[in-house]
Amino acid sequence: MTRLPGLTPAGLTGDQLALRDAITGGPRAGGPFPLTDAAGALTGPFNAMLFAPAAGQALQRLGAAVRYETGIGDRVRELAILAVAARWDCAFERYAHEPAARAAGATGAQLAAVGEGRVPAGLDAGETAALRFVFALLDGDVDDVTYAGTVPAIGNRVAVELTTLVGYYATLALQLRVFRVTVPVEQP
Repeated sequence: MTRLPGLTPAGLTGDQLALRDAITGGPRAGGPFPLTDAAGALTGPFNAMLFAPAAGQALQRLGAAVRYETGIGDRVRELAILAVAARWDCAFERYAHEPAARAAGATGAQLAAVGEGRVPAGLDAGETAALRFVFALLDGDVDDVTYAGTVPAIGNRVAVELTTLVGYYATLALQLRVFRVTVPVEQP
């Protein structure tokens, strides 16, 4: 059971409505999961953002940037998000991003490897380097050897973007855990 009540549009302030509109009217509207429940409350990490609209607006904008405005390839991005989900044992992030990873070409074996904390087989050299970088970040730092072995393959821009992506999704995983946001139960 979530610790925060679902906020529906009728009870929102102007700042909250602006944030809700930014979330539901932006690029997230196309999936990978429903942004609202049957009552109109935001799902996943987004409902929590409404309780602190200034921070929520900055957080949702950062999330939109790391999902839709980077040089990170779709498969790497989704596998990186799932690596964060595995590290934080975040069921909602897995629920939301496994379908997107599959749509981006990730195989079941690759998803399983990431879920076990391993760089999956079957990636190209740049994707492998990017995932090595992500796992080093999740271990706490990218040491000099890892940096020298991965950043030339992915470039400085992607290194910065992956660092930001890992931090953003770790923040969401923490919020999802603290506020006990669960995966929606699919209705037949």
